[in-house]
Amino acid sequence: MKIGELARETGCSSQTIRFYEREGLLPAPHRSESNYRHYGQEHLKRLSFIRNCRALAMSHAEIHALLALVDEPRGDCQAIDALLDEHIHHVEVRLRELEQLHGQLRNLRDRCGHASPVNDCGIVHGLEEMSWEEEPGSATHLG
Repeated sequence: MKIGELARETGCSSQTIRFYEREGLLPAPHRSESNYRHYGQEHLKRLSFIRNCRALAMSHAEIHALLALVDEPRGDCQAIDALLDEHIHHVEVRLRELEQLHGQLRNLRDRCGHASPVNDCGIVHGLEEMSWEEEPGSATHLG
């Protein structure tokens, strides 16, 4: 199948397919004499796998690691378990960060309960007064 067909089958754009090829997530397809890409069922299966991983918010590095394990079918799936456990941990950390963000936003929103001129808006004053600290690095894999 050509790239357009693969794109339709998977709900991916042609650009995304080419990007995954450049990133090494999707193996390069065979090319015809006229230099058209020709994809097989293995590409369809792998691209669906990648798309499902992305839908679960896995990073490209995580997908690379997972695919390396998948490409060694005689290997032990404990490494896959560990990779997924680590991803679950990242999601849990991100959920805590989002809960904290939600609380900050609710507190800001609560500062302005009525219509007033912008220069008297509690939200604007809160944003002006809010202090922030740049974290040395996020604990999540998303940065």
